[in-house]
Amino acid sequence: MAALLAYGPLAILSHRSAAAIWELLPYPATSPVCLTLPPERRATRDAVRIHRARLEPRDTRARHGLALTSPPRTILDLAHELAPEALEKLIAEAEYRRLAGRRELRDQLDRNPGKRGNITLRKVLDLPGGPRHTRSPAEHLMVRLLRRADITGYETNARAHGFELDLLWRELGVAVEIDGYGAHSGTLAFERDRLKLATLNARGVAVIPITPRQIRDDPDGVAARLLRVLELAGRREHR
Repeated sequence: MAALLAYGPLAILSHRSAAAIWELLPYPATSPVCLTLPPERRATRDAVRIHRARLEPRDTRARHGLALTSPPRTILDLAHELAPEALEKLIAEAEYRRLAGRRELRDQLDRNPGKRGNITLRKVLDLPGGPRHTRSPAEHLMVRLLRRADITGYETNARAHGFELDLLWRELGVAVEIDGYGAHSGTLAFERDRLKLATLNARGVAVIPITPRQIRDDPDGVAARLLRVLELAGRREHR
């Protein structure tokens, strides 16, 4: 708020500051405040990082009484600062929370063809199946494995029959659960997981357990076994 007041009514919080307010990225209190000003506005202050652009009204919002860039514009602004994997995570989180959809992001690309980061953003949007929402490093590694093996048609963090599944091929009735030993080491966790498996199997969903170690150390084996299960499920589907 102090930065906005210091720079006047045309100042807009943007980049990492806007992402932090949208709760899309963490932002340490010691980091500079990121503002976007019109190109003709010349001003600098300590602890403020200035970006210059002429923003359209549809690219700005108000949140918690603060003027800031919209989630789609914020993602476009950050596209040249983030590594592709971090950008994918940001996009997937925004989409998961319904803050920014892929159509809105492509609109940003069309309206800002010369902006830095456009190539990276377009590449991430064009990933097979688009950006995927994952909750752990192991899930992210699994998605990378599936892309390398050209395995498609799945949802991430999908719900079926009252349970959330890491990966789900809904039409084929096949799911993958990625779990380490720690997630199942207690009695309650063991009972909960057996109930989950029994319920899903009774509803016709085959659940394949995969460990993080298998994904790291035997990716080809994981892909081959999964492809075989999907092939068998496809045959049953077309009987």
